[in-house]
This record gives sequence, structure tokens and C-alpha cells, in this order.
Amino acid sequence: MLFYLILGAVVVAWLLWGKRKPLLAGEGWRIGAGVMSAAAFAGAAYTGIRSQWPVAIALGVIGLWCATSARQRPVVRKVSEPAKAQLSASEARSILGVDAKAGPDEIQAAYARLIRLAHPDKGGTAGLAAQLNAARDRLLKGR
Repeated sequence: MLFYLILGAVVVAWLLWGKRKPLLAGEGWRIGAGVMSAAAFAGAAYTGIRSQWPVAIALGVIGLWCATSARQRPVVRKVSEPAKAQLSASEARSILGVDAKAGPDEIQAAYARLIRLAHPDKGGTAGLAAQLNAARDRLLKGR
């Protein structure tokens, strides 16, 4: 009986993960782990009814392990974006809407007016807020 369980587990593992591209790639492994846990619990119940306690305990542990792994979310690592080129002074002025003769107070006032509208907490986007920050930093620190 144990031989057939091991043989079945090897066949299922080969079907799921043995090919060039895994059958359950991405989020699909969670489905596979859930199915494997159900099969292990069913096998544990069957062997427990037949009073084969060591096999039933082993299958119960395998079922618990598969069930907990099915509940885990995969770790997603974000790819860092390549460094963006620095803004030119003319681009920064056009983003903030100031002219070339604008002083630090005028630049800061234009930034404050625009960031109130474009801040992510006020319904704007993070990208637009980042552009405004970069433009302000370029004009104020680039002097």
C-alpha cells in the first residue's frame, strides 16, 4: 500500500513540476498544494480506518504541510527601475510653470500650489508628485 502511495506521489510531482515549464506555474502551485493536501488527508483517513497508524500519521503530516504551503502567498520581488536621466532646468520650469527669472520663493509657491492638487492623498498620482518633487529639487538645489 505504501509503495503505491509513494509511486502516486512521484507521478503527480512529475506531472506538476517535471516538464520544461511547470504545469502549475505562478499561482497555480497553490492549487496543486491544495489538491495534494486533500489527497493526503483522504489517504490518512483511509489508512487510519484500516489501522495503519504510522502511514496515517505520515500522510496527515504531509497533508498539513501541503495545506499550509497552499495558504502562503509567493514573495514578489520588484525589479528596480533604471535610474532616470536628470531633468533639465527648462523641463523643471515647464513642469512647475515658472519662468527662467523665478526666485526660490516663486518656485516654492508654484510647487506648493501644484502639489496640493497632485498629491496621492488628494487624488493625484505618485508619478506626478514625484515629477513635481524632482522639478522643485532641480530648480532649488541646482542654483
